[in-house]
Amino acid sequence: MTTRAGFIALIGEPNAGKSTLTNRMVGAKVSIVTHKVQTTRTRIRGVAMEGESQLVFVDTPGLFQPRRRLDRAMVAAAWGGASDADVIVLLIEAHRGMTDGVKRILDGLQDLPRGRKVALAINKIDRVKAEDLLALTQKMNEAYAFAETFMISAERGHGVDALRKWLAAELPESPWLYPEDQIADLPMRMIAAEMTREKLTLRLHQELPYQLTVETEQWEERKDGSARIDQIIYVTRDGHKGIVLGKKGETIKAVSQAARAELEEFLGRKVHLFLQVKVRENWLEEAERYSEMGLEFKDGNA
Repeated sequence: MTTRAGFIALIGEPNAGKSTLTNRMVGAKVSIVTHKVQTTRTRIRGVAMEGESQLVFVDTPGLFQPRRRLDRAMVAAAWGGASDADVIVLLIEAHRGMTDGVKRILDGLQDLPRGRKVALAINKIDRVKAEDLLALTQKMNEAYAFAETFMISAERGHGVDALRKWLAAELPESPWLYPEDQIADLPMRMIAAEMTREKLTLRLHQELPYQLTVETEQWEERKDGSARIDQIIYVTRDGHKGIVLGKKGETIKAVSQAARAELEEFLGRKVHLFLQVKVRENWLEEAERYSEMGLEFKDGNA
């Protein structure tokens, strides 16, 4: 039996649907999906099986024009994921077409090692007419020599099977990299923190979600089979702490209930979740917070 295995990097602008596609491919929720841009901060890997091939998806942060240190670390992580991968899939939104951001990504692809296979996946195809889709396909393939082009809807699942089969055939011959039943190589502590952060992101508005981070401080396995999980939500200001807590603690209570319910479903057992909010003015400049998120902390403007 010939087995194949390898890493597939999904790259694209924020909100292009990379997390949705990862979750669709893997068949489980390993990457947080929200309507807000830049929610994926780390290179979450989801593992999918297709025949005798094991597909390891690297769901990179969205590529955008970085302004802050955190932005720069996220963009560096995205390109790092792409250059390390066996196959790259550029995901673009059908209704947005070739934006300035997509053009910057196409420029960046030129700098990758020669011979690297890059496929184009045009997502959200249900939002445009067929003739517009064909015109966009032609325009993109004139701008870059893609190995293959796929038209998909990550949300509805259209075209995803064809993409997965193609990827499975393109991966190098190799023993499987993970046990067959393992869906993600992220530590459970980080997945749990991401789930809570997703609930906060959905609940809060404006800039605040990008000024907070969640860390799993303790994970205790109990004798009755349940787990006690203690998490800290770091915010940069006292005012933000009040927003996260909400009137009479209503916001944090709702977030905690939603995150706990999802964790219980994900783990298949009872979870006791305890959230604490702490003000840490400079967490965006602390190396320790970055390593918790799986990102590289760079000094100065690097």
